[in-house]
Amino acid sequence: MFRRLTGPTIVALLLALAGCKSAYYAAWDKMGWAKRDILVDRVKEAKSEQEGAKKEFKNALEQFQALTGFQGGDLEAKYKKLNSEYETCESRANSVRKRIASVDSVAQDLFKEWTKELGEYDNAELKRSSEEKLRETRQRYDQMYAAMKNAESKMDPVLKAFHSQVLYLKHNLNAQAIASLQTQVVGIQGDVEKLIKDMDASINEANSFIGQLK
Repeated sequence: MFRRLTGPTIVALLLALAGCKSAYYAAWDKMGWAKRDILVDRVKEAKSEQEGAKKEFKNALEQFQALTGFQGGDLEAKYKKLNSEYETCESRANSVRKRIASVDSVAQDLFKEWTKELGEYDNAELKRSSEEKLRETRQRYDQMYAAMKNAESKMDPVLKAFHSQVLYLKHNLNAQAIASLQTQVVGIQGDVEKLIKDMDASINEANSFIGQLK
């Protein structure tokens, strides 16, 4: 039935079923997608969001750095540009958080199902093999998830620093406010560099996990 539906119809249907996990997974299963496939897809989406976040945070940092060398012109326009960069970073960070949460949701459902189905084996050797595979997959997942959460945790300090500077500029659109940025941008740069490093580590872990599941 589901294979004859159009793409938008399927998406709408799955979103409607998302509130009921069993119905949601059943709908995907009818299209040939097991929880394992859904998990791989969500990890890919989370990885893509992190890659996007890296670019947005780097762009925002570059705008702050450019402003420290401001020599005159439309300061209000500069503020609006910085504020736009900050809001984009904030939006991207929220998307990253949601993607990571969605990854963990389906992962926990997969592991729960896998553990339950171990009791259905009547062959001890096959059961031991499946238990070992489950243990290895869970350990690898935990490693990847920890990397994702670590990178996620580094976003808030950077966002707070960006927000403070944007807010200060909003209320102090003058040369003195610009000068104050020069002492702050070095610290912000260090935070962004750490964030990008952790994002890269998380993305690498995601690639490795996807490769293992395949």
